[in-house]
Amino acid sequence: MIITAKTADGTEARAIDDGGDGPVILVLPPGLDDGASWAKVAARLTAHHRVVRLHRRRYRLDLDQDVPCTTAQEVEHVLAVVRALGGGPVVLAGHSSGAVIALEAMVAAPAAFSGAVLYEPPVVIGPPLGGPDGEIHRRARAAIAAGRPGRAMRVFVRDTVGLPGWAALLVGWFVAVTPRLRALAPRQIEDNVAMDALGVRLDAYAGISVPVVLLGGDRSPAHLGERLDALERVIPGARRVLLTGQGHSAHAKAPDRVAEVVAALATEVSRGG
Repeated sequence: MIITAKTADGTEARAIDDGGDGPVILVLPPGLDDGASWAKVAARLTAHHRVVRLHRRRYRLDLDQDVPCTTAQEVEHVLAVVRALGGGPVVLAGHSSGAVIALEAMVAAPAAFSGAVLYEPPVVIGPPLGGPDGEIHRRARAAIAAGRPGRAMRVFVRDTVGLPGWAALLVGWFVAVTPRLRALAPRQIEDNVAMDALGVRLDAYAGISVPVVLLGGDRSPAHLGERLDALERVIPGARRVLLTGQGHSAHAKAPDRVAEVVAALATEVSRGG
């Protein structure tokens, strides 16, 4: 089932409703994704929770982005879906840049959310994600302008995400030969630009008062763990969960383990802690 909701700027928010009984879990997926990558996790949660997966505004190919959307516009799509679900509070499960959107949504509308699982959000804690003076973004955008989205993604995953060169080469090749990913690659680069545009927001996140679980993998690039460290220091009562043997893709490789973490938090907040 598809949920739709009008937003303040006239665009339509859209999400997949997986159904299920119980409190609502709203999934904010990572880049290059329409929510499909979290389907396995969602399927493991619907026995006791209603799961809704947002198709993030930035990755909606039906929405024109000649001018890239802002983080605030992405947050408005989150809030529109929450309103369509009755106004909340709901539990958020955010992954990668989707977890940054989750943080910003909790700052914008605290009463709409009862808790959150944040899986390795690339929050800015010092130097920008795009490198000194946005140098990484300039190279990636130049590759996009030259009609080489695969090269743009290779630059991004090597120089921002921190994957080794051989892995970046494989990612770039896969994007280059997959039409849907070719179309989404420019939006992934602009997603990263938007994260940098937020700047360091740790002071704002320190005001989050609902239960937060900070999820990470011990095989993820080290900088993602450092960003979780920074969030743990400022968000009151935030808890860390480390998935051994996993990296940034545990939702696909170990959906049972990710679902267990999300379900535990959702059950906790539904029982009032």
